[in-house]
Amino acid sequence: MLDKNKKSKILVVDDENSLREMLSILLQREGYQVDQAVDGVAAFSMNQENTYDLIISDIQMPKMTGIELLRQLREQDDNVTVMMMTAFSSTEEAVEAMKLGAYDYITKPFKNDEIRLVIKNALEREQLQQENRQLKQQLGQRFSFQSLIGNSLAMSKLIALLERVAPSQANVLITGESGTGKELVAKALHLNSDRKTHPFVPINCGAIPENLLESELFGHEKGAFTGADKRKEGLFESADNGTLFLDEIGELPMGMQVKLLRVLQEREFRRVGGTNNISLNIRLVAATNQDLSELIKEGKFREDLFYRLNVISIELPPLRTRYDDIPFLINNFYQRLTGKNEYSVQKQALEILLNYDWPGNVRELENLVERCVVLGEMDELTVDCLPDQIKKKKDILCDVVGNLPDDGFDLDKWLENVERSFLLQALEKSGGVRKRAAELLGINFRSIRYRLGKLGVGDDAEK
Repeated sequence: MLDKNKKSKILVVDDENSLREMLSILLQREGYQVDQAVDGVAAFSMNQENTYDLIISDIQMPKMTGIELLRQLREQDDNVTVMMMTAFSSTEEAVEAMKLGAYDYITKPFKNDEIRLVIKNALEREQLQQENRQLKQQLGQRFSFQSLIGNSLAMSKLIALLERVAPSQANVLITGESGTGKELVAKALHLNSDRKTHPFVPINCGAIPENLLESELFGHEKGAFTGADKRKEGLFESADNGTLFLDEIGELPMGMQVKLLRVLQEREFRRVGGTNNISLNIRLVAATNQDLSELIKEGKFREDLFYRLNVISIELPPLRTRYDDIPFLINNFYQRLTGKNEYSVQKQALEILLNYDWPGNVRELENLVERCVVLGEMDELTVDCLPDQIKKKKDILCDVVGNLPDDGFDLDKWLENVERSFLLQALEKSGGVRKRAAELLGINFRSIRYRLGKLGVGDDAEK
């Protein structure tokens, strides 16, 4: 974050020596760092070598006017904050400067208290803009495609698809189990599109009571119903020019499905109680953990709406199909929680985590890492910090084939875990060289590639 105690740096530009000196002394007394420039040419050169929080420039100057200086400064850095000084008779030029992006202007002669206040406001605005730029940058990094952690084949395919889909305007339907990161993907799509400077508005369709849903989505006019004492803008309207994310779309009541279909077809809507159509420019991203095809068969979801939503389909893989991403995810969550770079995972603990089926997916793993950071050793994830349900869930690996437990067990799951265990052990013993791992298992290279791919282990090298 920005250093709140750092002295703001100001450049004063004026060809009149006495005014330049007077203003510099005034600002230095206020605690600012001040540089001076005798004209626009000198000011432009100084700005290339220094970073100023504010540039205060006269308009009428030889060699280069303040207007021309402002134009060149804005071409060099669109974020630069410039305040103009002008004689009372030249306010038309000051208005032109405002159109070119000047923060404000002040007329000569000015009072000291007046210019102190204007400069204070300008610097506070610059501070807020810098913080906003930093937060947007951090947000962009947080929701970049690179933030979707994983080296597995499934994640590589997902990221490649997202990179192709993000620039388009097509509606997207994201499917996947709870906890797989559907909203994270929706935000990444938004922040990597042309709409990134406009709103991203998430709506959980299952969280809003049905009797309030229409008003929340479309807004209402004053007097539309009891308690509507003023006009209210709906969430659709709030998302104009941006991205609307409808989470848990399968929970949307049938009546609202009809209205949503009309909005998608006509690209306009009416507020509740309204008579005027309101145009809408949004990109729609929907998500669900339900099988919409089954809901259509059951008469709970409209088939025509499904096809409107499902222009591009993105299916998020569950964590149990990409176990080799678990160490990367653990380290990433640890970094976010502690700011430290590396988190050691006890070998026995990792074996338990790799044999767990993760019904809560990535969200469950993130919660687990937070638990272990709080309850366990800060620098190592150990078996002791794992909750009982994960330790007890470790699938039975029978030492002797045919020793069937009294209460039975999942044979397919057992075989899958046996295969995974031996594949990972072979990779570890071979130092990741797959040809050698295949030899240890008595299978050919093509077979080990197939088996690893089936388990979601990425084929990132022809070894």
